[in-house]
Amino acid sequence: MEFQDRAALVTGAASGIGRATALAFAAAGARVAICDLNVAGAEAAAAEAGGGAVAVGMDVTDAVSVRAGVERAASELGGLDVVVNAAGWDRIMPFAKTDEAHWDRVIGINYRGLLAVTHGALPHLIERGGGAIVNVASEAGRAGSSGEAVYSGTKGAVIAFSKALAREVARYGIRVNVVAPGLTDTPLLRGMIADGNEKLIDAIVAATPLRRLARPEEVAEAALFLASSRASFTTGETLSVGGGLVMV
Repeated sequence: MEFQDRAALVTGAASGIGRATALAFAAAGARVAICDLNVAGAEAAAAEAGGGAVAVGMDVTDAVSVRAGVERAASELGGLDVVVNAAGWDRIMPFAKTDEAHWDRVIGINYRGLLAVTHGALPHLIERGGGAIVNVASEAGRAGSSGEAVYSGTKGAVIAFSKALAREVARYGIRVNVVAPGLTDTPLLRGMIADGNEKLIDAIVAATPLRRLARPEEVAEAALFLASSRASFTTGETLSVGGGLVMV
């Protein structure tokens, strides 16, 4: 199997895209650290993934928690070969109605958390002699999304950061790429719909050429590809999984 004897750390892995990604890596033979603030959900995902998986409690907005989680993952898995930053959060509202608490949470989870995890994991990848980082951004980070101005900003930052980091760490044999999903059928999106955004979501789906939501497993397959030997000469790139909503 492609990832036999390799170790992958996935954040936000208790549900949604993160969970699907962790399970995909496990199915491909990897030992997986399933990292999430929701420890019970992480443990359930680890049980589903099988014997090579370990649940790691991690709050990506807390640098101390991130450092401890990354070190535990590396210790229990015997090092790190792959890091997938999939943790994310948002709430749909006009920018004028947001406040600093909203900014802090969106930036803390979607961008600062990704920085902290990547910073903590890089020494392990360098020690390994190479590896892959896959960051989950969003089509909103490429084209903007009404009602998600702060979120769009963080995802655009993820894309720009990933390009810059790809240049810096290529000398160590580390590749850095981005998956940019469109609207995906996750618990987070269902919560947004329950908050009264059904018409907006329906309008975005109607504007998507493939006329449906992405499935978490489809995003996971893109992450798996970018971390695999099939993408061995690909770095600094953004792979859209958005049904054609954004074509760049």
